[in-house]
Amino acid sequence: MNTPPVASESVLLHNPLFDPAKRWPAPDPAVWAFHRRMPAYLATTLFDCPGLAQRYGVGRVLVKAETQRLGLPSFKILGASWATYRALCDHLGFDPEPWLNINDLARRISYLKPFGLAAATDGNHGRAVAFMARLLGFHCHIFVPAGTVPARIHAIQNEGADVTVVDGDYDAAVARSAEEASNRCLVISDTSWPGYDVTPRRVVEGYTTIFMEIDQALRAAGVGEPDAVIVPVGVGAFMSATVGYYRSRPWKGALIGVEPADANCVQVSARAGEMTPVPGPHRSIMVGLNCGLPSPVAWPKVSTGVDWMIAIGDERARQGMRELAEAGVVAGETGAAALGALAALHDDAAAEEFRASGLLGPDKTLLVLVTEGATDRGNYQAIVGRPPEEVGTILSLAR
Repeated sequence: MNTPPVASESVLLHNPLFDPAKRWPAPDPAVWAFHRRMPAYLATTLFDCPGLAQRYGVGRVLVKAETQRLGLPSFKILGASWATYRALCDHLGFDPEPWLNINDLARRISYLKPFGLAAATDGNHGRAVAFMARLLGFHCHIFVPAGTVPARIHAIQNEGADVTVVDGDYDAAVARSAEEASNRCLVISDTSWPGYDVTPRRVVEGYTTIFMEIDQALRAAGVGEPDAVIVPVGVGAFMSATVGYYRSRPWKGALIGVEPADANCVQVSARAGEMTPVPGPHRSIMVGLNCGLPSPVAWPKVSTGVDWMIAIGDERARQGMRELAEAGVVAGETGAAALGALAALHDDAAAEEFRASGLLGPDKTLLVLVTEGATDRGNYQAIVGRPPEEVGTILSLAR
């Protein structure tokens, strides 16, 4: 795989807060059991990409492609669905069991109507909340920051939700969504604020299904655990789930977080030793990562459980999209961030310390988390040079 050089904009940090002795409780198997009752549940594909392994000089590059999950183009439905269900149980004061599927659940709780869900989003989380509201027969109101691309707004509206554009950034949209909370509306947020942290914790719990699927696929193929896992980081919810999963056991691998160069709030906070805002505007094409402050719920795990943090420029994300397309994986700008980070770690002068760690050796297995598909079709074709349906040869995980 011949890739032209890319101008370096990356900033690397070997996390000074990392605590290798820290352990977290094992994930709850009830989460995966819940998701298996969702409509059209299937484990997403774990790709084995020998071309990428050769390009980056490692033994294996595995790509977990969260590009089609329950009919949506991202992993966010896993957190939104579990958090919505648990919030409903809290609202009801009991678990509405037994139920076989979402239609059955919707019938059991139909007496709540009129009822609604609300959330803030830069795209995928809000669409997932809207999707859950549609399945349950509820109203939904989603708040998005100024500058959200029309394709993302239309996708949320197509799930039946009302969308309000807030004059401000993502954090402003979060603040506005919080005002919707009432006895007729549940706010399902993936970030937290004072007095609101239970639902964001459940969003994080919902993401653990991904890692249970990965372990199952690796065992089935006779492949060992990864030596390093690269994860896109926004407010830190998904990375918090990653830390919670892998740091619940004596795993000896490394966790690597990637952020946009102008929205690297987790990296800046780790360097400062405390949660520190990165003022906007945040204009990266990796829109799902354009966050100015870590989630307080995610911060304890992320701050102590991530080994390396790298901030990259937009051209690395574009490169990641093109390289994933060559490997048969359709990934949007945010989704390709993890592979863009691998390119920076392999190529950039700023990452020399990482290369000295030996994690890019020929005996290493790297796991790359792709967190969204082509959510903006026009932009995808402009970057990759072909439409998403022309990309994709499914590669199976080989021994």
